[in-house]
Amino acid sequence: MNLFSRLVAIRRPDVPDSLRIGGQDVPLSLTRNARARRISLRLCAASRSVRITLPPRASAREALAFAAAQSGWLEQQIARRWPCPQPFVPGARVPFGDGFLLLEATATRSARRIDDRLLLNADPLLFASRASRWLKAEAQRTLDAETRALAARIGQPLAAVRVGDPASRWGSCARRRDGNGSPGGGRIAYSWRLIMAPDFVRQSVVAHEVAHLAVPNHSADFWALATDLLGASHRPARAWLAQHGPLLHAQGAVR
Repeated sequence: MNLFSRLVAIRRPDVPDSLRIGGQDVPLSLTRNARARRISLRLCAASRSVRITLPPRASAREALAFAAAQSGWLEQQIARRWPCPQPFVPGARVPFGDGFLLLEATATRSARRIDDRLLLNADPLLFASRASRWLKAEAQRTLDAETRALAARIGQPLAAVRVGDPASRWGSCARRRDGNGSPGGGRIAYSWRLIMAPDFVRQSVVAHEVAHLAVPNHSADFWALATDLLGASHRPARAWLAQHGPLLHAQGAVR
């Protein structure tokens, strides 16, 4: 059974697309999972939404009643785990590696970085999207270079490095093999938001995913290799992401 046969999004006219929580409308998505045994609820920091998963025989009405019963908990969690949105607007200071970039509106047609300033076209309809596009391109450039350097160091083939905006992962590694069973080159994906994390955090995620090219599990051998690639313990970076990860998802958010 593949993923698509297990997960089915529920789209019906009687299912609202948002919930009123703590005075704000929070986007809502309902998904049915053939393997689920009970209704479960979670907050998604990336989309700043509530996601409810239903078992096969549960109704949407039951799911909404469950969410209503958890409204107090949801309000507390949103206040604690979702930092205030940090939109990309002129004058914003955006985390960037170990420092910050000041977003400035100018008459320039293309984005241009000068030291700790990022100059962007002043058009209010395009300013935020251009800031986001520049940051994603920088994430792709930096993460690609760092990943390929570490993969070459341990002699592991690498087919592709890409960036996206996953809801719950900072990185992932898919190992591929050719028709003879030999490694055919792994594919590693990252959250572009890592470019806004401190350097040691980004480098920890890169070392982690590259180590998976050689060791697919989280055994002692894996951690020995991941630690060797980083040259330090991964614990500080993991602790930083656990505490500050929601701040990265708040960057560029408007609600």
